[in-house]
Amino acid sequence: MSEPAPDDNYANEEQINAQKDMLLKQILSSEARLRLNNVKMVKPELANMVENYLLGLASQGRSPSQITDIQLKQILLSVQQPKKDFKINRI
Repeated sequence: MSEPAPDDNYANEEQINAQKDMLLKQILSSEARLRLNNVKMVKPELANMVENYLLGLASQGRSPSQITDIQLKQILLSVQQPKKDFKINRI
């Protein structure tokens, strides 16, 4: 068997990303899409988790007609890991 050429892998990845972007444009409002893009610049792994979650909801038919910015904020807060708070007491 021959392995696919690197160009084929790149083309497939580009096609998948284009489909993913098209679906996200359908299920996110413009404000929510802007927020997700901003999050992607700062925390790409968090944005990917949220994108996969949203695409999973859409594929199961459980997403509302369009996700607003407020709903996206709630999703982002629920997905983020809680920060550990350290308190140092000096004697």
